[in-house]
Amino acid sequence: MTVTAEGPLPSVPYDVAVVGAGVVGCAVARELARRPRLRVALLEAQDDVGQGTSKANTAILHTGFDATPGTLEARLVREGYARLGAYAAETGIPVERVGALLVAWDGEQLAALPRLAEKAEHNACPGTVLLGPGELYAREPHLGPGALGALHVPGESIICPWTTTLAYATQAVRAGVDLHLNTAVHQARWADGHLLTTSRGTLRARHLVNAAGLHADTLDRALGHEDFTVTPRRGQLLVYDKFARPLVRHILLPVPTALGKGVLVAPTVYGNVLLGPTAEDLHDKRATGSTADGTAALLEQGRRILPALPAEEVTAVYAGLRAATGHEDYRITAHPGQAYVTVGGIRSTGLTASLAIAAHVTGLLADGGLDLGPVREPEPVTMPNLGEAFPRPYQRADLIAADPEYGTLVCHCERVSRGEIRDALAGTVPPRSLEGLRRRTRARAGRCQGFYCGAAVRQLFEQGAGS
Repeated sequence: MTVTAEGPLPSVPYDVAVVGAGVVGCAVARELARRPRLRVALLEAQDDVGQGTSKANTAILHTGFDATPGTLEARLVREGYARLGAYAAETGIPVERVGALLVAWDGEQLAALPRLAEKAEHNACPGTVLLGPGELYAREPHLGPGALGALHVPGESIICPWTTTLAYATQAVRAGVDLHLNTAVHQARWADGHLLTTSRGTLRARHLVNAAGLHADTLDRALGHEDFTVTPRRGQLLVYDKFARPLVRHILLPVPTALGKGVLVAPTVYGNVLLGPTAEDLHDKRATGSTADGTAALLEQGRRILPALPAEEVTAVYAGLRAATGHEDYRITAHPGQAYVTVGGIRSTGLTASLAIAAHVTGLLADGGLDLGPVREPEPVTMPNLGEAFPRPYQRADLIAADPEYGTLVCHCERVSRGEIRDALAGTVPPRSLEGLRRRTRARAGRCQGFYCGAAVRQLFEQGAGS
């Protein structure tokens, strides 16, 4: 098992290099790891997996009911929904099948609901039902006044995006993939093989997968292609305290627009409630800061959707950048002459589609001359449960009896034990920052945002990171 974050990179060429360790890049690396003959490198510019778009999404497992029929995205989301649902059940990633309500607030939106129901049918998403206002308010009694109806999509679900990415990376590394962190690709050149100039030196690979997210267009241009341009689309979100959770039973969606799915209210598997995201097209691919205007706009829309929500405590405000390209579909393109596959323009559906994207990309690599060799399934993994709907370690008498550390709480807001922090620090892909530890355990993610537990968590992190 190899995870590096400093020092020179190996000089021996890899069979495949995957650039970008977000949820899609990690899924591709995991899929390639099923082929034990291949020597695979996964490169990430930052110090952890899932540090970009993947860490700041709305954490929804999409059915793809509203995808454009016939597109690659529609097919891969549909396939990925089934694949990830099964994978989550196998690995312990929390999923809650809460369903979604697409709420119409005016006559034009109401008229659009039957068309969306037809689109769902075309996308092989059965079971959608049109609801009148009476049934809608019976299902969501805290909804704001004036809703005219809704489309119920029962298959829409909420999921933990952090442990999904980590599960992929863990299986990939345990199966032999080399994960190189702090490895930003500055230049790329094709000359009977790929020569990547990185922040840690030169890396060579026979085949290349570009899963660089917001920077996928830059790497694509370095290899002579101008198929798309990534515009960072900022989505700001508010996270409400667990006391707000009884206010909402479903994912509450607006009727989508050209800018995206709009502002939603959704429960999370962690027991919170999300409000957002905004959709702001920017030029700066590092502009992940929140703004007063963005927060004010969200509060105004939240007040209409769920009037009682803005009175609840906000425990966190965050922003993520999505890779908008101006195209209606994913930009997944094979360049066989260069032994290269671009995986660009993967929007918010990328989490759901990740396993299907990985299988598709691997097929494109094979079509481009990569000899995949025999299949060997990776060893199963069991991820730490971060979901409130399932027993957490502090609630399990069997775990505590075997190891009292699981009964010793460090973060009381999120009920995180010393045992969980210890396990995360000893993991195959350990955290290299307190933020990374938070994504693996929820420590410091609660009501006090680390005010009370911060010193203790930092001490455990520094002891574990130094061991």
